[in-house]
Amino acid sequence: MTAVVAPDAGAHEGTVTRRHRSARGTLGVLAAVTAVAATMPFVLPESQQAVAIRVLIFALLATGWNLMSGYGGMFSFGNAAYFGVGAYADVVLLVGHGVSPWIGMVVGAALAALLAVGTGYVAFRYKVKGAYFALATFAIAEMLRLLATDTTWVNGTIGYHVPLLAEESWWMFQFEANAPEYFWIGLALVVVAFLAVLFYLRSKAGRYTVAIRDDEDAAAALGIAVMRYKLTTMALAAAITSVAGAFYAQYYLFVDPDIVLGQTQSIQAIVPAVVGGVGTLWGPVIGAVIVGPLSTVTASLLRTPPDALSFLAGRSGLDVVLYAVLVIVIVLVLPKGLYGTIRQFVLDRWRSR
Repeated sequence: MTAVVAPDAGAHEGTVTRRHRSARGTLGVLAAVTAVAATMPFVLPESQQAVAIRVLIFALLATGWNLMSGYGGMFSFGNAAYFGVGAYADVVLLVGHGVSPWIGMVVGAALAALLAVGTGYVAFRYKVKGAYFALATFAIAEMLRLLATDTTWVNGTIGYHVPLLAEESWWMFQFEANAPEYFWIGLALVVVAFLAVLFYLRSKAGRYTVAIRDDEDAAAALGIAVMRYKLTTMALAAAITSVAGAFYAQYYLFVDPDIVLGQTQSIQAIVPAVVGGVGTLWGPVIGAVIVGPLSTVTASLLRTPPDALSFLAGRSGLDVVLYAVLVIVIVLVLPKGLYGTIRQFVLDRWRSR
C-alpha cells in the first residue's frame, strides 16, 4: 500500500507570504518611481518634453511585447499591427464620428485583442511556433499596412490629421503643445499597463502562461489549457500595445499606414525590452528610458557632427544602426538585459551571505 504524504502547509504559507511581500515591494517601488516621474514636466526644458513622451510610448510598446514574447514565449515581430489598430480606431472614430479618444482607445484595445486572438488561434491550431510564428506576425502587420495603404475608407496613404480644438479638453484628449497633461496621461497609462501585467502574472492564468513557456508539453500533460492561456496572454499584450497607438495618435495628431503600421513600431517594441531585460517587469521601462532619447541624440549628431564624424552630416538611419549595435552588445555582453543582469548579481550576492 502506497503511503500518501501530505503537503507541507508551512512551506506553502511561506511561499505565499514571500509572494505577497514581493508584490508589496514592487508596488512600493512603482509608487515612488511614479511620484518622481510626475515631476518631470516641471524639471525638463520644453524642448525635451517630446523625448519624455517618446519614452512613455516605448515603455507601453515594450511592456506589451514583453508580456507576449518574454513571459509568454511567443516571439512577435509584428506588434505594429496592434499599435496601428489602436491608432486608427482612435482617429477614425474621432475624425469621422466625433467620438471621444478615450472611447476610441477602449474600442481599439478590444479590436487589437480580437485580432490577436484570431491570428493566434489560427497559428496555434496549425502548430506554428518559434521563427515561423515570428514570421507570421510580421506578415500580418505588413498585410494590414498594405491594406490600409490601398483602402480609401481609412484615407489610404493620405492618413488622418486630428483637427485642432479651439480650447483644451480632457474629454477630447487635446491640450496645448507640450502641455504637462500629455506626460501625466502617458505616465498613468504606463502605470496601468505595468499593474495589469503584474497582477496578471501573479494570477493563475499568468503562472500557467509562464509554465507553458517553460515546457508546453509538460503543461499540457498536467491538464493546463495551453491554447486558452496563450490566447489570453496575446489578447492582453495586444490591448496594451493598441493603447500606445491611440496615445501616439492623440499626441502627434497624425497617422498614416507607414508610420503606425510600419516595422519601425515593431522594432521599437522589441529593442527596449531586450535592452532592459526580457521576461522582467522593470526591463521594458528601463530599456525605454535608455532607448527613447536615442533618436533625438542621433538627430543632433547628424545636424552638427564633430569634425571626426563629419562624414555623418546629413545622413539618415543612424538611429537604426545604433539600435542594432546596442542590441548586439546587450545580447553578447548582458544576455539578461541591464535590469536582469543587475537583479541576478544582487540575488547572487544576497545568497552568498
